[in-house]
Amino acid sequence: MAVLMDGKAVSAAVRGRIRLDCEAFTKKFGRAPGLSVILVGNDPASCVYVRNKKRACEEVGFSSSVYELPGNTTQEELLLLIDRLNRDPAVDGILVQLPLPAHLDEKAVTLAIRPEKDVDAFHPINVGAVCAGEYTFVPCTPAGVMELLAYYGIDPAGKDCVVIGRSNIVGKPQALLLLEKNATVTVCHSRTVGLAEHTRRADILVSAVGKAGFVRADMVKPGAVVIDVGMNRNAEGKLCGDVDFPAVEPLCSYITPVPGGVGPMTITMLLPKTLTAAEKNLANQEKAIDNTY
Repeated sequence: MAVLMDGKAVSAAVRGRIRLDCEAFTKKFGRAPGLSVILVGNDPASCVYVRNKKRACEEVGFSSSVYELPGNTTQEELLLLIDRLNRDPAVDGILVQLPLPAHLDEKAVTLAIRPEKDVDAFHPINVGAVCAGEYTFVPCTPAGVMELLAYYGIDPAGKDCVVIGRSNIVGKPQALLLLEKNATVTVCHSRTVGLAEHTRRADILVSAVGKAGFVRADMVKPGAVVIDVGMNRNAEGKLCGDVDFPAVEPLCSYITPVPGGVGPMTITMLLPKTLTAAEKNLANQEKAIDNTY
């Protein structure tokens, strides 16, 4: 029987730590770390994510502001708002909820956010820093996976790790973070030939493909650690992951459930990144003051 990797419990532990750090930060600097979230339109899933992010910030004592813009917001209007937040010294992190309406240019929006406030780590400068292993920010979901592995004492060093999926948000950065921890990493995707041959070698298998029941029992090595990043609906409309959980779970040493596994970690990992951004922001402000004398 596999150990269920409880994302809710790990998330609560991280939030408890950040709450204490936030109290110390606020006492030292006279203000709380500040995160601004921009939501364009009323996509139901995006609205839920933004509401949960605001709630998480408030839970640990952060200052959080949400800018809800109509779906017909122009590119110029959105960029003007980002520019204002870039220049606001009380805003430490900026997050634009994706996806954006089709008429908006996501690449231009990503580039508009100052890298030091890009807590989502989507700006090319931050992407390059992740590749170089010299990063301040990493995307939240891969960061959450690494936090889960660390919490359960699972060291990727020397292990065969397979990541299914090559998105810029999950698959690619996940592979890089595992590689940084001295794992041997294989990235599989829709054009991979003999996918099951690769996955059956994995000591740690991460699936981020967005297809319900995609990972079957015959694709999993006995004793493997299985991380399910998928968030899907099955034929009955029930929330599920990429992994055929009833069939795969008996084979694993550790496995993340859906819901309650990686999902809670994704929002929670935004918090330490915002705190880091705030610390760097205040340090830079103090340095700028010192340089004027």
